[in-house]
Amino acid sequence: MVHSRSHPRLLNKLRTALGERLCLALDEPAVIEIMLNPDGRLFIERTDQGTTLAGEMAPSDAESVIGAVAHALQATVDTEQPIVSGELPIGGHRFEGLLPPIVASPTFAIRRRATRLFALDEYVKDKTMTAAQASVIRHAVASRLNIVICGGTGSGKTTLANAVIAEILSSAPDDRIVILEDTAELRCTAQNVVALHTSETIDMARLLKSTMRLRPDRIVVGEVRDGAALTLLKSWNTGHPGGISTVHSNSALSALARLEQLTAEASQQPMQAVIGEAVDLVVFVERGAGGRRVREIIRVEGFNGNGYQFTPQPHADEDSHED
Repeated sequence: MVHSRSHPRLLNKLRTALGERLCLALDEPAVIEIMLNPDGRLFIERTDQGTTLAGEMAPSDAESVIGAVAHALQATVDTEQPIVSGELPIGGHRFEGLLPPIVASPTFAIRRRATRLFALDEYVKDKTMTAAQASVIRHAVASRLNIVICGGTGSGKTTLANAVIAEILSSAPDDRIVILEDTAELRCTAQNVVALHTSETIDMARLLKSTMRLRPDRIVVGEVRDGAALTLLKSWNTGHPGGISTVHSNSALSALARLEQLTAEASQQPMQAVIGEAVDLVVFVERGAGGRRVREIIRVEGFNGNGYQFTPQPHADEDSHED
């Protein structure tokens, strides 16, 4: 971490640029995302309210926010380099800022880092998943199955991954967990945990290679976006079961197709057999008008040359008698 990121004057400058309204929102546990559009309209998404209009921000103020963040991250942002990405030194929230000419006016989005962990029981209570689905996930964790959590942007993949990590701590508190992320979003209170983060010079594939020498019991990857997926799958297949990862997809089955695309970036050979062997459970979470729901879970049993063999688990509209 760069020393200047924790400099009090630098942080004060960033807080001043953000303003009281945004700072208060970032301190609010229910806030998920803060989004400023090019037209100056500011939207805030909350777990209990959805996305609502929260006022407006002048272009000059928005540019000041983006500039202050870039300064805090020791990055350059201007018309030649109009994008700044990174973790805010305040709270570790994820920031994405854009300047003209790629947008009409300064625009940014802040994904608030979760400060509260949700247990699977709370997912059931809130009707985000059924009791039967929670039971499937708990059994998968206890059985050291490899779990892929998938969904679209903002669907709650990371929040659910945190809940599954909490189940790991309950089921196997002595396991050594290695967590790999591009942006620090996952939370783990295990005593024996190592958290690794990519940098401009160290990518996910390189981190995964180092992970194999750190004697992990479980390997957790915040999100796979590239050919590093192949390294992850191979590690799950070689004595490190019980891992978790997230991936963008529009259904449980399409998550496997997405993994095919990602592994193709690292190998010219088809990797369906590797995927079918490594991935045991796929959990699809969806954000709709009624909120987030675990829409689908499938148990992957392999790949037989014609397609993936899988068994659908309890549907979102089904439930056990545990309710």
